[in-house]
Amino acid sequence: MTNRMLPNILVTGTPGVGKSTLCTQLQERTGMEWLEVSRIAKENNCLEEYDEEYKCPVLDEERVLDEMEDKMEEGGKIVDYHGCDFFPERWFDIVFVLRTNNTELYDRLVRRGYSGKKLEDNVQCEIFQTILEEAAQSYQPEIVNMLQNDSMDQLEDNTNRICAWIETWKANRNAG
Repeated sequence: MTNRMLPNILVTGTPGVGKSTLCTQLQERTGMEWLEVSRIAKENNCLEEYDEEYKCPVLDEERVLDEMEDKMEEGGKIVDYHGCDFFPERWFDIVFVLRTNNTELYDRLVRRGYSGKKLEDNVQCEIFQTILEEAAQSYQPEIVNMLQNDSMDQLEDNTNRICAWIETWKANRNAG
C-alpha cells in the first residue's frame, strides 16, 4: 500500500489509438500531471540510435525510468506510452489499454504520415492485441482495463470512466 494521495495511471496502446487525446482530457479534468514518455526521452537525452526502418529513435528504457522514478513516487501521474512491459509494476494503480478499430487506426496512422513497414506493423500490433497482451503479462489482471476508443463519444465515455475510477480510488484512500 502506498502513501500517495493520488493514483498513478498508465495509458498505453498502439500508436494512433488516442492516448495523447485522452491524456490531455484527463489532465484538464483531474489536474494530475501527464507524463509523455516520448517527450521525457527527448528532453532528457534518453534516446539511443536512430531506427532507419521505422524512422524513429530507439528509447533508452533504463535512462527513462531513472528520469521518471522520483516523479512516480509522488503520485498523481498519468503516464502515456505505446509500450508498457519495462515500467515497474509498483508504479501504477491502474492500467488502461486503448484499442481502436483497425480501419480507423489505419486512417489515423496514414494521416500522421506512417507508411510501409511502420504502418503495417502498427496495424498488425493492434489486430493481434499485442499491447493488451503485454499489459496482461506485466501487471496484475485486476488493474488492466481495455477501453475501445474509435469515436469522440467513446473518448468522452473513457474520460468519464477514468475520472470516476480516480474519485473512487481517492475515496477509498480517505476511508482507510
